[in-house]
Amino acid sequence: MSTPSSREAWTPQRRQQQGDTLGADRCRCRELVAALGSGERSGRALSRAEAGEALDLLLDGRCSDAQAGAFLIAHRLRRPEPQELAGLLDSYRRRGPRLAATPRRVLSFGVPFDGRSRSAPLLPLVALLLVTAGVGVVLHGGGPMPVKYGFTTAEALAALDLDRRDLPWSTVNRHFTQEGMALMHQPAHFPAAERLVPVREQIGKRPPIATLELLWSCHDGPHLQVSGFVHAPTERLARLALAATGQDELLLIKGMEGGVELPTNRVAIASQRQAGDSERLILRARDHGLGAPEVPLESVGQWQGQARDALNASGPLAAGLVWNGGFLLWRAGISESLQAGLTLAERLLEDGAVEHRRRQLADGLALTAGDSPPAGQRPDPAGC
Repeated sequence: MSTPSSREAWTPQRRQQQGDTLGADRCRCRELVAALGSGERSGRALSRAEAGEALDLLLDGRCSDAQAGAFLIAHRLRRPEPQELAGLLDSYRRRGPRLAATPRRVLSFGVPFDGRSRSAPLLPLVALLLVTAGVGVVLHGGGPMPVKYGFTTAEALAALDLDRRDLPWSTVNRHFTQEGMALMHQPAHFPAAERLVPVREQIGKRPPIATLELLWSCHDGPHLQVSGFVHAPTERLARLALAATGQDELLLIKGMEGGVELPTNRVAIASQRQAGDSERLILRARDHGLGAPEVPLESVGQWQGQARDALNASGPLAAGLVWNGGFLLWRAGISESLQAGLTLAERLLEDGAVEHRRRQLADGLALTAGDSPPAGQRPDPAGC
């Protein structure tokens, strides 16, 4: 190939050659990374459509690992704006598994996928209490995840004989329809998102996808999205992003380790938006006789014993279980007041109804063990 005589033509021609080598998708990803990572003067936020397009490229594997890492860290440093987070939610809804709607009142929980490392989790126990009361519960999570590599929701359920990690998605849907509980386990049910975990391992910081995981739900029908947060700006970001996507029911909780559990040893803060109205909630467990110290997470075996005790209305986790279960029964509209919710939660535990429901769910899983794929094979994530 001859070298162009004009300097003005020579550089663009080289650029075009390099672009042809890189490919259209990687060139586009490079443009989006450049928009985020070009600094305060020349950089900019992405539009909702651009953010969704960028995450589509990452989930589909149409960009390099270097570009995926660059996008995630550049977006973290710039910090996502509401329209960008809405675009990321659009991408997950296009690419992720979908759970069929149900006539039940549904609560969908968004908690950090990297699990718990300091405090004993209550959500798996609260989920059982809610299901016992007739509520549909949708849980999301993954395997050991950076940056915390904590005790995950899936591992906690397995410790209660409710291991749902490798169920085929069709079976997850069937159990949800029949029993009211579902777990979207990312390695089995959302392999496109799981593809990004090694990149997250290497960058070593939580990217905006970690915030996305708090807000996304695989449930197709109407539901109350219950999400945890730590930092005040996340609360505003979550409200605006979900409103843009049409999710008009949101309960945000400043919970333990960024999760959704109200603490029993200090003031709890939550806010709920429904039908365009917002309500700020300041709550104290001690005002209801449920004040208790935070229970540390020391080992899976210890937590398992404490969890079994709590399901029988005893032990150090019992007060937190009543406090959180009663609060959510109230906010879901099952109980007309907080006190009524607490009373119902306490009765379900003391009557043995929650433990009985746990055994029923465990028996149901045992009966469908034949639905699991052969060893070494992952289930087909139907609906992805």
